[in-house]
Amino acid sequence: MAAGTTAGVWVLVLSLWGVAVSDQNITARIGKPLVLNCKGAPKKPPQQLEWKLNTGRTEAWKVLTPQGGPWDSVARVLPNGSLLLPAVGIQDEGTFRCRATSRNGKETKSNYRVQVYQIPGKPDIVDPASELMAGVPNKVGTCVSEGGYPAGTLSWHLDGKTLIPDGKGVSVKEETRRHPETGLFTLHSELMVTPAWGGAPQPTFSCSFSPSFPRRRALHTAPIRPSVWEPVPLEEVQLVVEPAGGAVPPGGTVTLTCETSVQPPPQIHWTKDGTPLPLSPSPVLLLPEVGPEDQGTYSCVATHPSHGPQKSRAISISIIETGEEGPAAGSVEGPGLGTLALALGILGGLGTAALLVGVIMWHRRQRRGQERKAPENQEEDEEERAELNQPEDPEAAESSAGAP
Repeated sequence: MAAGTTAGVWVLVLSLWGVAVSDQNITARIGKPLVLNCKGAPKKPPQQLEWKLNTGRTEAWKVLTPQGGPWDSVARVLPNGSLLLPAVGIQDEGTFRCRATSRNGKETKSNYRVQVYQIPGKPDIVDPASELMAGVPNKVGTCVSEGGYPAGTLSWHLDGKTLIPDGKGVSVKEETRRHPETGLFTLHSELMVTPAWGGAPQPTFSCSFSPSFPRRRALHTAPIRPSVWEPVPLEEVQLVVEPAGGAVPPGGTVTLTCETSVQPPPQIHWTKDGTPLPLSPSPVLLLPEVGPEDQGTYSCVATHPSHGPQKSRAISISIIETGEEGPAAGSVEGPGLGTLALALGILGGLGTAALLVGVIMWHRRQRRGQERKAPENQEEDEEERAELNQPEDPEAAESSAGAP
């Protein structure tokens, strides 16, 4: 087909259909015929030439002669000394050598390195995204190329510029499969992007297939233009408990309600002590006949497709004895009832001690009063006895004294 010179040493002459020639390296399309010329061979018999090939079909060098043989269906020597491969396949990749001797005794060698290729079909983007959300990773789509050889590569483009995966805002997951019978390749490339806030509202994505051989044109998919929207931040999730404070007597009922104003309403799930409860989504959690196993901290998790999960504050549920009063306000992440009971216990102890001290002091005062009263009674008794010993009338005394 064309003649060329390699390093000015010797000339290669090649005739083929559907192939490209680069000095001694030849690329041939799979399924097409290939003819390799043996330079220096006489155009007509008798001829002195020999073809040797080492390809995927042989374990070592295979020798072919003009006389033909069982390899004629794969490769045979033509009357003019050229070698014909009727339909090139992947197994025909390898090295081909020809040694010919002209009628005047000059020997010429020809050496070829053959590689085959197959152009795949036009690549396509499977499951393309119609909408992307700013600030979070989104799957744009999966680029697929089928039936190529060698494998080649897939590349993604944004607004006409090649996207370089960085593992942050842009990531690509690739997969290569080879057909067990034909040996052709199928490529998959999944693109994930995180659109920036305030970026383009409708970016343009496309994918291209690049063959492994040079001077082959890349194949491009049709572009896709998903829209980008920026979600409104989700308002805080409120958790309301009834009765207030979350403290109830044994067997009482507690109602927990998760409130959020986002529309459409999100799914509400519940957790206890940080562990998800195996319940169906519901904005209300009812705890009837509360027992010791129901005590703990509860919270709700609101999940919305466009916002992600958001957790409420935690509220403590506890049991109080009948007649005790619970705390006035909700107990959030802290047991206030225990602190109040401790304070009441301390105050009760101090009151009891003061009462005992008062009783002791009263007893002491009573004893002192009795000791003071005893001497006074003794003096009164002595005076009474003295009065009894004295005469009752002075005149009677004198008469008794003057009597003989």
